[in-house]
Amino acid sequence: MHLRLWPKIVIVCLATMCHLMNSSVHAATEDVLSAFDGQWLYVEDITEGRAVEKQGPPMSVMFVLRAENDAVVYVRPRGDERISLDASAIEKDNQNGSVTRYSGLWNADDGVLEYKVETIRQSDNMRVMLIRREFRMTTAGLQVSVALDDGDSAVAIYQHPQDIALPEPAKATIGAMTWLTNAWVGQAGESSIEERWSPPLGGAMLGVARTVRGERMTGFEYLRIVQRDDGLVYVAQPNGNPPTEFVLTEIAPQRAVFVNPRHDYPQRIVYELSNDGALTTSIGFAKGGRPRSFDYRLER
Repeated sequence: MHLRLWPKIVIVCLATMCHLMNSSVHAATEDVLSAFDGQWLYVEDITEGRAVEKQGPPMSVMFVLRAENDAVVYVRPRGDERISLDASAIEKDNQNGSVTRYSGLWNADDGVLEYKVETIRQSDNMRVMLIRREFRMTTAGLQVSVALDDGDSAVAIYQHPQDIALPEPAKATIGAMTWLTNAWVGQAGESSIEERWSPPLGGAMLGVARTVRGERMTGFEYLRIVQRDDGLVYVAQPNGNPPTEFVLTEIAPQRAVFVNPRHDYPQRIVYELSNDGALTTSIGFAKGGRPRSFDYRLER
C-alpha cells in the first residue's frame, strides 16, 4: 500500500470512530432519559427538617413527562413546556409586559435534569420570578427538587402510579361500620354539607353526599362501603364520576381509615365518631400534610 494513502485512511477511521462514539453516547443518553417518561404521582415529601403538617407536593400532585430525542417535555393543560438538554432557552411573551424563559440542562455526570423557569419584566429587564427544578432518578422513584427565588425549597418522591405499593388491608366485616348509619349535616364555610348512610345490609352500606350554597347545589357524591374478601372497600363517585376505591387500613369501634396511595387526591379518608355524637371526616395524602376536616351532627 502506498504510504501517501495512510493519512486518508487514518482520517476516515477516526471520523468513523467519532461517529460511532457520538451515536453510542446519544443512544445512552436516550436510554437514561427514557426513565423520566410517563405519569408521575406524588408519594412523599422528604424535605429535611419540614414538619409533618407542612409536607406536600412541590409540583402538581400528578404530572406527565415525555422523553424525546433532544428534550424532555413537561406536559401541561395550558401548553407543553419543552425542557432542553443543552441550556438553550425558549422565550414566551406573556402579553402583559413580561416574558417567561424556559431552559433545561442534562447533567450526565450527576444524572440530573435541571429545569429553570424565570419571568422577566420587559421595561427594565428585571427578573420578577425564578423557579429551579431538578429531576433525579433514584431507587425510591423520581426525586423532584424545587427551589424558589425567595429561598423556599422542597424535595419529594414521585412514582409511576402502578409502582406505588398498596397498603396492607385491615380485616373487618360490614357490621363494623354500623355506627356510621344515619343522616349527618354540617357547615363548611358558607356551604351546608350532608352525608346520609344506609344501615349495613347484604354486605354493603350505601351513602350519598351533597354540598349546597345558598339555594344551589354545588356538588354531590355517590358513596358505598362494601365487604370484599376479609376487609372493606370505600367506593367514591364525586359528581357521578367513575368510581375510585379506597381500602380499609385501620378499624376501631368508632373510627375507620381508608387509603388509596395511587389516587391523586385524596389518598386517605378518615371517619371518626366522638363520644358526644359528632362525626368528623378528613381527607389528605397517604403520608404527611395537613388533612382537611369536616364536622357533622345528626340531622334533627
